[in-house]
Amino acid sequence: MGIRQGYPVQPERERCILVGVDVTPRGEWSVDESLDELERLVETDDAVCVGRLTQRLASPYPKTFIGTGKIDELRELAEATEATTVIFDDELSPSQQSNIERMLGQKYKVLDRTALILDIFGQHATTHEGMLQVQMAQLQYLYPRLRGMWAHLAKDKTRGGIGSRFGQGESQLEVDRRLIRDRMSVIRRDLAKISQNRDVQRKGRVESQTYRVALAGYTNAGKSTLINALTGSDVLEQDLLFATLDPTTRALELPGGRNIVVTDTVGFIQKLPTTLVESFKSTLAEVSDANLILTVVDAHDEHSDKQLGAVNDVLEEIGASTIPRVIVYNKVDLMEPDDVDAMRERHPDAIFISAKTGAGIDALIAGIAEIAASRDVTGAYRIAYHDAKLVDLCHERGNVIEQVYDEAGITITLTAPPELASMLERYRVS
Repeated sequence: MGIRQGYPVQPERERCILVGVDVTPRGEWSVDESLDELERLVETDDAVCVGRLTQRLASPYPKTFIGTGKIDELRELAEATEATTVIFDDELSPSQQSNIERMLGQKYKVLDRTALILDIFGQHATTHEGMLQVQMAQLQYLYPRLRGMWAHLAKDKTRGGIGSRFGQGESQLEVDRRLIRDRMSVIRRDLAKISQNRDVQRKGRVESQTYRVALAGYTNAGKSTLINALTGSDVLEQDLLFATLDPTTRALELPGGRNIVVTDTVGFIQKLPTTLVESFKSTLAEVSDANLILTVVDAHDEHSDKQLGAVNDVLEEIGASTIPRVIVYNKVDLMEPDDVDAMRERHPDAIFISAKTGAGIDALIAGIAEIAASRDVTGAYRIAYHDAKLVDLCHERGNVIEQVYDEAGITITLTAPPELASMLERYRVS
């Protein structure tokens, strides 16, 4: 049948089978829960899940991850469902991936969770820095897998005959490895320059004594919606995993006139690839340099406690586990009131909000202001008229209580953050 003119043809969605290993003892996530999340990742990548296969093991097989009998079962399932791609829920070693592809046959593409997440990041990166970070992670993932990708050429050498003396498989492998090493070196240099610029910006915020709040949370917890609700900005909001990757910093004026900054960055997920954590190090530094972290949790998600645990693991990995934190349960508008009350009893120190409807946002801002003020110092300072620019600084960064003029200068009483109070110490009056 011919294609009708004037009608766009939608590309056929990739048909995927998900494979998980139920290792004993298991972590917090069951194999089914983890595969549910993997399926959401597949849907985010615009593919469709057509089947699942699991196996209970004490530990994965070193050569094939799952048993050879299960691979036969996997091939039969792929044929029955007309699948084109097999995705494992855990990261495969290069040799495991190569062995599985060989045993399944060349018609099937074999990927793991890491490759899937890297592909999603590649689609969602929009800034130059984001694209470089993703490309670096992809190359780091690809580099050790090159040998398996060129194995079919290496085999040709053993057959003898024309061309067998040139060693084309090994030559192509070395060429590709060199090209990847060269490209990674260029990306590292470019990322180092961007990181230096970001460090200068962060240093400027630190030196200005601006109070810094960072949003951290599981992907799709509603961080972008929250920063919009807090600051009135227009950061992209989408009901997708990893919809936003690039850090966004916005100003927020607290009650009393104090100005702070709020930063949103990439969402976390269980089994977040280490290559991504490494590549996004300069971006994640926005979190580790904060004065306060708001850990945003999707209260409506049945796995909210497990997601919170995954976020805490990543915060510890990037060296941010000692920074003061407030847990913010979002999306309470999707819950029954009795369920919200029960969750409040279990988490009395948390703040419950709906970033979408605005419920609880004022309480959250008041909580941020209280925590920011807990570090502050109240005192009186006599400032000479020739240093009057310090008075402007007091109004900008502190909360001025009283201001009196006399012949000696300006006596100003205020509550100031520790950095400003230290700067004013020599003007202090008892």
